[in-house]
Amino acid sequence: MKKDLLQFCWKQVDDRAARLKKQSDELHESLDSETKNTAGDKHETGRAMVQLEQEKLGQQLQEVDAIRAVLRKIDIDKHTDYIRLGSLVRTSMANYFVAISAGLFTSGEEKVYCISANAPIAQALWGKKKGDSFVFNGAEHSILEVI
Repeated sequence: MKKDLLQFCWKQVDDRAARLKKQSDELHESLDSETKNTAGDKHETGRAMVQLEQEKLGQQLQEVDAIRAVLRKIDIDKHTDYIRLGSLVRTSMANYFVAISAGLFTSGEEKVYCISANAPIAQALWGKKKGDSFVFNGAEHSILEVI
């Protein structure tokens, strides 16, 4: 199950990177067409807007690289009793995979939320083990299993 979860996370990141690459390619085309246009101030404004969008995309690509670095740190074969990066946690409220924020993974009847280690719920779980309880959003929950 952890292998499937990790693959799901990688797919989410790869899909995001592909979308950003496509947007970047479109912006390059737009910049090329703005360069060929010689309409004075309108031309300069258009170029500036395209360059701002390229900067935003650059930042988003850096975020994708940082997320990939987190995924590379995950060793799904290493088992500990305590919740850490790469842990699959079954609680009385839901199931969580501590990795990156990638949304809901569904396999048959099982649902697992892929969460970042920085997420509030991950912070509440961090370092705990099977049998521990924690309070989240004003409700007490139990840790049923750490895989």
